Amino acid sequence: MPTDAAEARRAGGAGAPGGLRRGFPAGRAALVTYLMAGYPDRERSLAALRAAAAAGADVVEIGVPFSDPLADGPVIQQAAEEARRAAGGPFGLAETIALAAEFLGEEGCDGPPVALMTYLNPMLRLGLAETARRAVAAGVSGFIVPDMPFDAAGMWLEAAEGLDTVLLAAPTSTPERLARIGAESSGFVYCVSSLGVTGERSELSEELAGYVRRVKAATDLPVAVGFGVGTPDQACAVARVADGVVVGSAIVRLQEDAAAVAAFVGSLAEAVRGARQRCP
Repeated sequence: MPTDAAEARRAGGAGAPGGLRRGFPAGRAALVTYLMAGYPDRERSLAALRAAAAAGADVVEIGVPFSDPLADGPVIQQAAEEARRAAGGPFGLAETIALAAEFLGEEGCDGPPVALMTYLNPMLRLGLAETARRAVAAGVSGFIVPDMPFDAAGMWLEAAEGLDTVLLAAPTSTPERLARIGAESSGFVYCVSSLGVTGERSELSEELAGYVRRVKAATDLPVAVGFGVGTPDQACAVARVADGVVVGSAIVRLQEDAAAVAAFVGSLAEAVRGARQRCP
């Protein structure tokens, strides 16, 4: 059964009004764009964030550079490594929160809500309470922490009051686990489309629609699909069955050129927005 604290979290994070749910419009799927903080350097990552927002991202996911990104594929791993080696000193969680604060300060209340995707180690190093305090002050709406053990998430969920915590479901998740994920997650539920690390796939699973239906039956939150979506056609197909489409590696590949990010995100946004009318 959901706890009172879980119900409060699900009502919406306080990091930004309405939390991450604000990025999921009624009547169509949302486009969630992942970009790596500090890659290829701070200014160009900020330019890429601006470009993605202007081109139609409904939710912006900012990756935190980390030395052991076990859930990430080669494109994001390489970007994280370059960000950590960038001139001006290592780029980590504190620097990513500061970058998010600058981006959100420019976007204002009408900009897309921001989630940080990070790992547990950087959060412990900064301190869970301090991580939450800085994120709320920056206007961040939520966190995605793929290596946080579900059964040991209590300390973070307590510290993260006012922030959404997005939990991940996998195709192998049992009905009992999906029920707990649906009850304890806030903002949205993140469906990993296939087992393995992030990165584009040539084809999406034929079982995706059934998998999404199982997750949606376990929650009243929006359900977004990521890991493997890399083209407008794939985004269109996912948008027909899910409430959100997460695209990461295919955008990070373009991050050195904000104009290229804008063009690609624009094509994704068009595909997602028209999915339920135009896709076969």
